Order: sequence, then structure tokens, then C-alpha cells
Amino acid sequence: MITKINKNQDRKKRHQRVRRKVKGTAATPRLCVYRSLNNIYAQVIDDEKGNTLAAASTLDKELKGTLEGKTKNEQAKMVGELVAKKAMAKGVENVVFDRGGYLYTGRVQSLADGAREAGLKF
Repeated sequence: MITKINKNQDRKKRHQRVRRKVKGTAATPRLCVYRSLNNIYAQVIDDEKGNTLAAASTLDKELKGTLEGKTKNEQAKMVGELVAKKAMAKGVENVVFDRGGYLYTGRVQSLADGAREAGLKF
């Protein structure tokens, strides 16, 4: 019998494997990425306290007007820059990158590049 591959289930398995090793601390919080079909979300999380220090997405009001006419990769880069600015305002300079089980290419890579250009170190 032919069974269809559930890509999201495979992604969640990869994410759990990564999360066993990647922990966000107060000194180096975790930059977590979630990628949906139309939007991309990023959070800077301190796992010790369970707090979200900064968050940004393509749905933010700050970016809403500037995203029109841009490709998804360009939008992801802008989200990366915004989350980095918000994190830097909270005093966070170093983070560990959690790609959420996604391959490090395309929008995930663009978000990471945007965050690095804005000043985050990982």
C-alpha cells in the first residue's frame, strides 16, 4: 500500500531532535523560527524562565505597509531585522538559532541573514 509522506510530522521529529540540544538561557536566548505557507514568525525565547523576550512576524503592524510587493524571502529578511532590533533593545546580543526543523535554506536563511545584519550574533 502506498502511504503519503506527512512532511509536517517529519519536520516536528527533526525539531524535537534539535530541541534536545538547543537550549535558550538568559545569556544566550533561543531565536525560534516558524514558517507557514504565507507568513514567517520569529521569537527570542529564554527557556530557563519560559519568557518570550522579543517577537516579530510578517503580520506585525510595523511591517505591514512595507511588505507589499516584496517576495517572501525579502519579507523574511525584514522580519529578521525587526526581531533583532527588538532583541537588541532588550539587551540581547548573542542568541542560539533554532530553525524549527526546517531546512536552512530559502526564507529561514533569509531571516537569519537579516538578524545577523541587524547585529545579532549566532
